[in-house]
Amino acid sequence: MPQSNRKLPDEISRSTIKRDMDALQKMGETLVGMPQTQLDKIPLPDVLIDAITLARSLKSREARRRQLQFIGKLMRATESEPIKAAIKNVKSADMQAAAQFHQAEEWRERLINGGDEAVQEFVGLYADTDRQKLRQLTRQAQHNRKSGMNTGAEKALFRYLRNIIR
Repeated sequence: MPQSNRKLPDEISRSTIKRDMDALQKMGETLVGMPQTQLDKIPLPDVLIDAITLARSLKSREARRRQLQFIGKLMRATESEPIKAAIKNVKSADMQAAAQFHQAEEWRERLINGGDEAVQEFVGLYADTDRQKLRQLTRQAQHNRKSGMNTGAEKALFRYLRNIIR
C-alpha cells in the first residue's frame, strides 16, 4: 500500500463518524419520545427544543424521519455529553420511582397477608412510620379483603406506604 493512502493514527474513519451520527440521532429519538416534564429537566438549546416539538406534531412517517435526521444534525452541533448525562439521570429517576412503586405494592400485600408481624417488620425498617395509623390501615384493608368490599382501604394503605418509602 502506498504511503499516501495510509490513514494517520488520529484520523477518524467514516464508519466511526456514521456510528456517532446514528447514536446522536437515536438520542434525539429518545428526546422526542420523552414526556414534556422530563424534557424540561434536560438542558437543550431553543433550536433543538423547537425541532423536538415539531417532530412530536408530525403525523407522516417520512416527515418524522426527516425531522429526526434534522434533530441528529442539530445534536452534532451541540455538546452532547451534558444532554446524555441528563437523559441518564431522568431515566434513573424513573427507574427509582418504579422500584419504589413496586416495593410499596409488595409491602401492601405483605402487610395485608402477614398481619402484626409484618407491621413490626415494616416499622423496624422505616422508623418514621406512625405505627397506629399503619395498623389501622392494614386492618381496614384485611377486613375489606375478607368481606369482598372495596372501600378504598387497600389504596389508602398503598398511598401511605408509598409516602413512607419515598
